[in-house]
Amino acid sequence: MRVAALYDVHGNLPALEAVLADPRLARADVVVCGGDLVAGPMPASCFDRLSALGTRVRFVRGNGDREVVERSDDHGGSWCAAALGPKRLAAVAGWPLTVELDIAGGATFCHATPRSDAEIVTRLTPDDQLEAALATAAFDLIVCGHTHIQVDRRLAGGRRLVNAGSVGRPYEGGQGAFWAMLGDDVELLRTDYDVEEAAAAIRASGYPDADDHAAQLLDPPSADEASAYFESLRGT
Repeated sequence: MRVAALYDVHGNLPALEAVLADPRLARADVVVCGGDLVAGPMPASCFDRLSALGTRVRFVRGNGDREVVERSDDHGGSWCAAALGPKRLAAVAGWPLTVELDIAGGATFCHATPRSDAEIVTRLTPDDQLEAALATAAFDLIVCGHTHIQVDRRLAGGRRLVNAGSVGRPYEGGQGAFWAMLGDDVELLRTDYDVEEAAAAIRASGYPDADDHAAQLLDPPSADEASAYFESLRGT
């Protein structure tokens, strides 16, 4: 079995469409949407596009998705909730915190950590703190997102943390849509698309955070810069 891990789309439909059209994704038996799908400028279209995959797709709840359901001020929650409408919003509210799949010896898919949809871990997080954050996972391979930076990190205790990166709002110091494929091993992948066209569509969407989203797509922060920032939020 092969699993495509698509995380942090953040309502960026052009990026999502590019990944779904990538010939490498056609190899996947299952697509895991790892959270923060609908917190962004084109939430309904992104929801509908992935839902159309039927039983091939599995959804995980992200903090952004939860904030949309809660109609929070964060991530333009109220605006996104209105765009989704009651039926889609009810479906998002039912997405689980984790999904377990029999892939690569067993993998736990979560948005941030297995115990929280908002906990921050990065490639700089000390081993003991990372081990504690992953302790409740059912399997040693944990696939996450949340920080929008691809990571493949092995710990001495046998755990392996893979951050699939962000399809729709990456912090990699370069443009593109970032995702992962899991089979016998893990591939961290990137798909090119017309980012300038996507940024223009995002600015025209009416989404409250549209200008910031578009600006970061065109000039993404580097992985080093973003990792240091996220670690500062952890108090390190």
